Amino acid sequence: MLMLSAFPARLAYSMIGLGIYFKVQHSTHSISAAGVAVGLNGLAGALTAGVRGTIMDTWGLKWPLRLFVPAYGSLILLFNHGHSRNSLVLTAFILGFTAPPINLSVRPMWKITVAPEQIRTAYAIDTAVMNFVGVVGPVLATYVALSSHPERTLQICAGAMFLGGGALALLPATKKWKPESKDKDELPIWRVPALRLLMLEGAFIGLGWGAFAIGVPAFATIAKVPHRTGTILAIMAGFTVIGSLLAGLISRKTSSLQAFRRLYLGWFIASLPLAFSFPDWRLMILCAFLGLMNGGMQTFYWEITDAVRPRGSAVAALGWLWTVEGTCASIGTSLGGVISDKFSPRWCLASTTIAVGAGLLIITLGKNVLSAADRIPTDEEDTEALGDVIASGDRLFVDNQ
Repeated sequence: MLMLSAFPARLAYSMIGLGIYFKVQHSTHSISAAGVAVGLNGLAGALTAGVRGTIMDTWGLKWPLRLFVPAYGSLILLFNHGHSRNSLVLTAFILGFTAPPINLSVRPMWKITVAPEQIRTAYAIDTAVMNFVGVVGPVLATYVALSSHPERTLQICAGAMFLGGGALALLPATKKWKPESKDKDELPIWRVPALRLLMLEGAFIGLGWGAFAIGVPAFATIAKVPHRTGTILAIMAGFTVIGSLLAGLISRKTSSLQAFRRLYLGWFIASLPLAFSFPDWRLMILCAFLGLMNGGMQTFYWEITDAVRPRGSAVAALGWLWTVEGTCASIGTSLGGVISDKFSPRWCLASTTIAVGAGLLIITLGKNVLSAADRIPTDEEDTEALGDVIASGDRLFVDNQ
C-alpha cells in the first residue's frame, strides 16, 4: 500500500516540470517565460524544502501531507486555466511553496512498515519503481502536451497528486511514524563543515543542471523536434537506474568517497561534448552516459551525507541540501530560458559542463572534510543510503521532493 500510494504522486512530480514548460510556452509563445515559470516553481519548492524537512523531523508526517497535497493539486488546476504570462508565472511560483514532501515522507515509513530484514529489499524495489516513474513521466508529459488536448497534461498531474498524496496521508504508517531522536551536543546542520561543503558543491551543480533542465526542451523546441524532449530525458533516467544498480554491486568493495570522486570524474568527462551536441541521437547517447554516471553517484552521495550529518537530522539534512541545490537550480533554469531565447541553448549545455567541473574541483579539494565517508559503509549505513536515494529522488530533478 505504501508503494502503490506513492506511485501516482511521484508520477505527478515527474510530469510537473515539463507540464509547466509546455503550458507557458504554448500560451505565451516564449521560451524565456517558460523557463522563468519552471525556475520560479522550483525556487519556491527548494526554499521551503529544508523547512519542511525540519517540520517532519520535529512533528511527524501526517499534517504536512494533509495540508500540502490538496493545496498543490488545486493550484495545478488553477494554473492550467491561466493564459497571461504574468498570471502563469505567479501561479507557478506559488505552486512551488505548496509542494508536498512525498519522497521525504516515504523513506522513513519503510522502517515501520516492513521487518528489519526486509528493509533493504523494500528500499531496492522502491528505488526501481521511483526511477521507472522518472522514465515514464517525462515521456507522458511530452506526448500529452503535444497532442490535440494539451490541457490534459496538468489535469493528469493534479489527479495523480490528489490520488497518491491523499492515499499516502491516510496510511496507518503515516500516523505511526515518530521522528528520530536528537543528540543535544550535535551542531546545527548549517554549522557542520562537511555539509557546508556539500551545499557549496550543490550550488554549482544546481546552477548547471537547472540550465540543462531548460536547455534540453528549449533546444528541441528551437530545432522543431519538441517531441524528442521526453525521449532524451527518459533515456537519461533509464540509464540512471542502471547506474544505481551497478553502484549497488560495488558499494561494499570501496569507500563511498573514493567511488563518488571516480564517478564524478567520469560524469565531467561525459559532459564535455554537451555544447557541441544536437537534440538527436548525439544528445541521447551523451545523456545515457550522464545518467549512468549520475545513477552510481546517487548512492554514494547519500552514503556520504549519512556519514557526515548530525544525528536526528535524517530528513532535515536532505531538505536543507535540496534547499541550496534546488534554489540554485531554479536560478539556472530561469536564466537558461532567457539565454536559450536570446542566444542559444548550447550556452546552457556548456554551463552544465562548467558546473560539473566546479563541483568536481570542490569535492577534490575538500576530500579531507569528508573523511568520515572515506571508508566502506556498514550494512546499516548502506541501507540508510538506499533510503536516502528514495527520499531525495533523482538528484538531477526527477521530482521536487
